[in-house]
Amino acid sequence: MTNVDWDSEAASFDEEPDHGLRDPEVRRAWAARLRGWLPGRAGDVLDLGCGTGSLSLLASEQGHRVTGVDLSPAMVALAREKLAGRDAVFLVGDAASPPVGEQRFDTVLVRHVLWALPDPGRALRHWRGLLRPGGRLVLVEGVWGGIEPVGIPAERLTALLDPIASPVRVERLSDDPLLWGGEVTDERYAVVAEIRPSGQERGEPAAAGQ
Repeated sequence: MTNVDWDSEAASFDEEPDHGLRDPEVRRAWAARLRGWLPGRAGDVLDLGCGTGSLSLLASEQGHRVTGVDLSPAMVALAREKLAGRDAVFLVGDAASPPVGEQRFDTVLVRHVLWALPDPGRALRHWRGLLRPGGRLVLVEGVWGGIEPVGIPAERLTALLDPIASPVRVERLSDDPLLWGGEVTDERYAVVAEIRPSGQERGEPAAAGQ
């Protein structure tokens, strides 16, 4: 999975129901979930591993300003085309260390990327630093494959978040076939994590007055 040539996959990427969101019912299902995960008021969303921009488009339609990052230039080109004319910017870069400079965001949105990174804990800490005070991480992950499963279990992800985020909400997604275009039997979930203020990692004493 991590050795996939995503440039060559870009043209057919949206054929998967949960990638292209071409089925109106699948699209509505993801839009409803996203509405519950993102802040209620318009904000800045960083979509990491954005692919062809399907979730970016939903976030934009809900009033958010979107910055998308993907390692594949072909994916980024398709995302730019998909969101042409919208308040959205797409950059070619590494999701683990996105090229956004000093810009800060209200939400970092990541779907099916964290599990493939060599050091997911380090990536989470870096993403925390890209958030404004009160920001949140929205992480859609899972464990796939019956013979040689790949992915990241929810318990491991919540353990990685424990020092830097509270509260952390896990939302099971496996039992909602509308999200996937059919029934699935593997583990799929979303985590919405509110980020602790810098210096307030679990185990550190609070400063006076906090």
